[in-house]
Amino acid sequence: MFSRLLLIAASLSVSILLGACAHAPSPAPRDSLARVAQTQTLKLGYREDAKPFSFKGADGTPAGYSVELCKRVAGALQSQLNLAKLDMQWVAVTATTRMQAVTDGSVDLECGSTSRTLGREQQVDFSNSIWVEGASFVSLATSSIGRSVHLDAKRVGVIRGTTTEQVLKGLASRGIVPILVDIQTHTDGIAAVRDGRADAYATDRLILVGEVTGGPAGAMLRLSDDYVSLETYSLMMRRDPDMRLSVNRALAEIYRSGEIGHVFRQSFPSGAVPSALVEAIYVLNALPE
Repeated sequence: MFSRLLLIAASLSVSILLGACAHAPSPAPRDSLARVAQTQTLKLGYREDAKPFSFKGADGTPAGYSVELCKRVAGALQSQLNLAKLDMQWVAVTATTRMQAVTDGSVDLECGSTSRTLGREQQVDFSNSIWVEGASFVSLATSSIGRSVHLDAKRVGVIRGTTTEQVLKGLASRGIVPILVDIQTHTDGIAAVRDGRADAYATDRLILVGEVTGGPAGAMLRLSDDYVSLETYSLMMRRDPDMRLSVNRALAEIYRSGEIGHVFRQSFPSGAVPSALVEAIYVLNALPE
């Protein structure tokens, strides 16, 4: 009798376990495209302070050149995956958190102002280029800091972990050794120059233009006369060749069709035109099927 009771109990346990497994939700696929297809959601990372590429608009929603590109990439992915709908879930990231957000799956695609480097490619994947830009700096108009050679022994604000920080450190090979001041955001970097916490603030040149022209009134700032580096921007994602191919297929179509012109005009002031280098990016990455 005791043995029979044990057998019945064991059978009940197995039945309960199988029933629980049958009703348990399916685990999310590790493959990026499969997960997007299953959830019908694309998680997009954006910056709140990287104007004009990626920022929080006046209405509180993501805006900018990279954001507009990602919206169109999302539409292309929906078509490629034959989905009836694809929800875009926007996740705010910073220069410090963006790579971790990509690697841990918080975002599927980062739509910011991220420079593609070989070091970063050890951890993440990048799309084909979407922009070419150089690092520069701003200082008070009343200062004598106008070129990179003038940064020696000056307090220069920079966001830790960025390519601009590495460029500034590399100036030592030219006998230029700035005193680096840790900055959290681009807006804070501009403020640091205005209130005297830093003699200059360095980051990508077009972001500096956006911050200076769109910032509050106050002490006049000057943009440096030269670049301290030249870099290409890309959309960042997890290491996944299928996802990378799908994103690049979408970008190639945007470039080939001329839709990139609409993105540019929507993102930059009236009358602005792409530089020759940016035009080259569009032509070289308009890859055929």
